[in-house]
Amino acid sequence: MHRYRTHTCGALRLEDAGKQARISGWVHRKRDHGNLLFVDLRDQYGLTQCVADTSSPMFKVLEAARPETVVCVSGEVVPRSPETVNDKLPTGRIELVVDGVEILSEAAVLPMQVAGEQEYSEEMRLTYRFLDLRREKMRDNILLRANVIASIRKRMWAAGFVEYQTPILTASSPEGARDFLVPSRIHPGKFYALPQAPQQFKQLLMTSGFDRYFQIAACFRDEDSRADRSPGEFYQLDFEMAFVTQDDVFDTIAPVLAGVFEEFAKGRPVTKAPFPRITYSDALLKYGSDKPDLRNPLLVGDVTEAFKGSSFGLFARNIDKGAIVRAVPAPKSADQPRSWFDKLNEWARENGAGGLGYIQYKDGEARGPIAKNLDADRVAAIKAATGVSDGDSVFFVCDQPDVAAKFSGLVRTKLCDELGLLERDKFMFCWIVDFPMFERNKDTGQLEFSHNPFSMPQGGMEALVNQDPLTIKAFQYDIVCNGVELSSGAIRNHRPDIMYKAFEIAGYKKEDVETRFGGMLNAFKYGAPPHGGSAPGIDRIVMLLADEPNIREVILFPMTGRAEDLLMQAPNTVSAKQLKELHIKLDLPKEAGSKDSAKPAPAAE
Repeated sequence: MHRYRTHTCGALRLEDAGKQARISGWVHRKRDHGNLLFVDLRDQYGLTQCVADTSSPMFKVLEAARPETVVCVSGEVVPRSPETVNDKLPTGRIELVVDGVEILSEAAVLPMQVAGEQEYSEEMRLTYRFLDLRREKMRDNILLRANVIASIRKRMWAAGFVEYQTPILTASSPEGARDFLVPSRIHPGKFYALPQAPQQFKQLLMTSGFDRYFQIAACFRDEDSRADRSPGEFYQLDFEMAFVTQDDVFDTIAPVLAGVFEEFAKGRPVTKAPFPRITYSDALLKYGSDKPDLRNPLLVGDVTEAFKGSSFGLFARNIDKGAIVRAVPAPKSADQPRSWFDKLNEWARENGAGGLGYIQYKDGEARGPIAKNLDADRVAAIKAATGVSDGDSVFFVCDQPDVAAKFSGLVRTKLCDELGLLERDKFMFCWIVDFPMFERNKDTGQLEFSHNPFSMPQGGMEALVNQDPLTIKAFQYDIVCNGVELSSGAIRNHRPDIMYKAFEIAGYKKEDVETRFGGMLNAFKYGAPPHGGSAPGIDRIVMLLADEPNIREVILFPMTGRAEDLLMQAPNTVSAKQLKELHIKLDLPKEAGSKDSAKPAPAAE
């Protein structure tokens, strides 16, 4: 018999009854029934009920073992009595009658319980992450992550991609966030940077003649955390393809993502490839977001013309100053009490708006303060534009275009939640396409890249020379699922002449471009294929599949929102000797929380 186990804690079945078995694991839970002691023993694979009676010398050994003590037990597998069968467990029809116990590792008194579903603070969970990871939900999430990555790899190889590893120590470059810098010991005063993404390396692979690249890439960005973004580091399915159009990228990666989601969705519906495409401008108009959640059936409409020059003076005057009016329908809400509309109006004020006007279409009439100040033709035009019917309401957002688009998206989400319209338990994908190449900085008035500086402008050099830069679209695209951006991507700008011109429009001199991107530019001068790719986030994919609201729940050892590893106590100070070796002297701020006011660099995926 094996030293530690003949079976895992999830392996024994009714057909094993009568056999001798040995299992090892953690004491999950104990139940003392007087003359019998039941111990649930747990490992990664499951849980087995073990039993000892008071006549056995093993009784006292197990009785003294604290929860989470690691033990090895052996004994006979027997069927459970009918009234004690637990069909919720794969091992629920048997138990192990213990005739041998070895304590492999004693557990101290636990700071947090593993058994049960008690909630603990973030600080407690991350400080004792090794205990948190023993809990069933966390274990399942981490195993899901591993299986998702294995599935992605299998599917990418099947699609003709080859996995390559790009450097972790590299040069600092503008990728949209602050770099993590690594000082060089043998080059005093110089620094490596951890890669924010393998962007330039994967493009260099294309210029080197490799056709289809991918890797599960570790990326590092010194940026603040969010529910769907971990501070410090994250992983992405990074891929690139040579001699492809945007359509080729879509046709290749959509089946991979759809297949992975179908495999792990547990029966929940998944959008079939090809995914629907929504232009950036339509996304802002219809959904109030470039990351639309298509499970929400509400569509925003533009009703500026219906209010332009109208007797509803508040909107009419704002329209004369450049404002627009967005309308968000609220199906079957016209019968809601006045307090419901007042509550939404108050919510709007709490979110920085002046209020939330509305029209109720009820019993063949239009009701509410706005309807009273509009003529019948305008009220009818609004009804037609929004597609509402009798019994529905329409809410209005009037503001400058950017503000109105964003807030109408918030109203759309709020109304969906209030009316219970969200189509849950499904995964709805889409592509967002035709992003603007440039935008104007509101503070400086300067043109800058709006998305990815390495993208090919639609129309190429001719567009850069002859078009208003603000009208130029780029071959850029986002993959969105359930309102979560999984990745940005692009068909790359592989032409040095086009790259110089694009950066010139964004205010960069030729020498600046050569200093920042010299390696890639030099490679392009010796012949580069048209190429494109993307990088869906592994953490976000798993977060969606696990139905978790926070990305920490699918990462083994995450940091806190303040970018601290409470378990390993990082970041931390280092010795004077280490600093001297690196030729570094500290110049600490007088006050904590000082902020770097450096202008952010253009973004990349």
